[in-house]
Amino acid sequence: MKAAAYMKLSSSARYTVQVFFLSALVSSVLTIAQTPPQRHDWPSPGQLFVGTCYQPVDRTPEQIHKDIAIMKRAGFNVVRIGDLSWDSFEPSKGKFEFDWFDKIMDEMHTNGIRVILDIPGLPAPIWLHRAYPGVDLVSQNGTRLPPAERYMDDISDPDYAREASILADAITTRYAHHPAVIAIGYDNEIGNGFMSYSEADRQRFIAWLKKKYGTIDALNRAWATQRWSRRLNSFDDVDLPLREGPGPPERYLDLQRYWSDVTVARLQELDAIRRRNMPNIPAISNLWDTASRKGFDYLGTYKTYVSYGAEGFYPGDPIGGAFGAIMTKGDLPTPIWFNEFTAGGPGYYGTPGRSRMYAYLGLIMGAQGVLAWTFNSHQGGEEQALFGLLDHDNTPSWKVDEFALIATEFKELAGYGLPRYTHPQVAIAYSFDSSIASSPNGPSNTTLAYFKPAYAEQVRGAFEPLFRANIDTAIINIGHDSLTPYKLVIVPADYVMDPASAKAIRDYVQAGGTVVMTAFSAKVDEHGQWFDSPLPGRLNDVFGLKTNAFYNVDQPLTFEVDGQSIGSEVYRYEVLEPSTATVLSRFSNTPDRTPALTVNRFGKGTAIYLATESKASVIGPVLEHFYGSLGIELGPRTPAGVYAKVVDGRTLYVNTSTQDQSISIEGSTQGIITHRDYNGFVNLKPEEVDLVPATHPATR
Repeated sequence: MKAAAYMKLSSSARYTVQVFFLSALVSSVLTIAQTPPQRHDWPSPGQLFVGTCYQPVDRTPEQIHKDIAIMKRAGFNVVRIGDLSWDSFEPSKGKFEFDWFDKIMDEMHTNGIRVILDIPGLPAPIWLHRAYPGVDLVSQNGTRLPPAERYMDDISDPDYAREASILADAITTRYAHHPAVIAIGYDNEIGNGFMSYSEADRQRFIAWLKKKYGTIDALNRAWATQRWSRRLNSFDDVDLPLREGPGPPERYLDLQRYWSDVTVARLQELDAIRRRNMPNIPAISNLWDTASRKGFDYLGTYKTYVSYGAEGFYPGDPIGGAFGAIMTKGDLPTPIWFNEFTAGGPGYYGTPGRSRMYAYLGLIMGAQGVLAWTFNSHQGGEEQALFGLLDHDNTPSWKVDEFALIATEFKELAGYGLPRYTHPQVAIAYSFDSSIASSPNGPSNTTLAYFKPAYAEQVRGAFEPLFRANIDTAIINIGHDSLTPYKLVIVPADYVMDPASAKAIRDYVQAGGTVVMTAFSAKVDEHGQWFDSPLPGRLNDVFGLKTNAFYNVDQPLTFEVDGQSIGSEVYRYEVLEPSTATVLSRFSNTPDRTPALTVNRFGKGTAIYLATESKASVIGPVLEHFYGSLGIELGPRTPAGVYAKVVDGRTLYVNTSTQDQSISIEGSTQGIITHRDYNGFVNLKPEEVDLVPATHPATR
């Protein structure tokens, strides 16, 4: 359709055209991008990257020249630029200015520094808000909100989507063949945006509902509108559900899904432009799918716009940091990138040695690139007290030297089988829908009293013992990614059990797989309504039991596994009523010593149910019980706080603790990083690392 004809259509007709073309686009993307290939012109095995995020819009030409010289001396081989800078490329509608950026790109190339070029679709410039008021946010009470802070843009607005695509097309066309470009990034932290409540937003939400449900009767059933006189007589009766409550959970779930689809649509549109203009350049984007403001369903959609999983890495602790990083990878064959990497932070100058330690922890997880946030400390704006590699007076801090050391060491280590390409034996289920439905808008929703602790905390509880045991693990959406590569699938507190996920579990177990499911799982259907069939819904026959009742005890639950008493540190349990399942263990302090752990043979496989929340202290011993029978290979044995993985016959050790640590080995050897001689033990100081040539770790 020509632009002139398109602009004559009504808003609703334009939206219909957009939906049609978006559906075709998504279908095309899904066909092309299901499995990102390993390509010779992408970052590849034997390449590690260390660099920084850089915003030259803050700097004069003289400062930029000095900055790049500092980067080169530090041995940086990659930089991320372009993000958050739309009006620097397009200061007014249709007027593009690239000469200033050309010079920076050319100088980066001259100095051997590759570029992740971020398309700055967020935030939108002021001129776009003035030209198209529909890009302005509208609050729940109907108040227009000015774009006072970054990401205060209504990305569902058609004018925004069009202008963002025009910008992306201009940038990717301009730099399609620039030798510095190593990757493209999309819309920095796009999941951290805001919902909007204009009438146009309501109409777009209604169009989404019509496509999803077809009829008002189907919508009424999905939303349980018979409850408390909320019945809808037509789609015109639909209001936008309130993000900040109150409201019923079914509508809240669809509200979050709608905004997720909007976000994903913008990413898919940008990736279509990349594939058209820069087909040999991968997408490595700094996304934020778990942002509390809005978020989006990354693991249900990522293969349609991601080549390498990437994120901003600001760990509060090693396990939490690893959990988030592994989630960005999903089951992609490509390594992880940290497009923003901890250096300093808001009100935090940094601690010597901390960034280096976490860079090596990243290598253990399968990381390929670390880019410090940020190069120069900002003198203005919201992040003026976030401290980068250069101090506010432009003096290089000790952090430049630390990242230079990382760059030097990574250059050498690239010849030792790094980046590490992982082959997980275990998968953990993670669902955007379960995350949303288990924590609906308040205050009247009784789910808030029922589902504790939070969903992400319970998924992390399943991840923690695996990470501590140095076992490679994938975190995936089991309704979208194949389960066949895995010896074990863990389903922790998966509250929503949609048909696709239920079928994946059923088929996997039937074919011989092993699944461990925990309490709180499979309680509601894809609409967020409780099943009217025996629980776990859609899977009670697979697990060979029924579980409806649940209770609390006064003392922490205890049970035995392999003759060892497990102190669970949890107080709530479900009452399991086995049909075909066998009781493997019973609680010692519940009435009637109800089952704690059951095992059911279903088809050729095994379905295991744990009657408590997914907490590391509970699920860890349960998983250990099954490692041997499932042939799961344990990682190197390490004390608490030390993590290790074998890389091409050598073992990379990372001491994340604040104490000296000793790891038992057999024989004598010399560390490749420390050049320290070891005999019987690898001795590491706090936050110290080493790559140790092949030895035989002590038996567990």
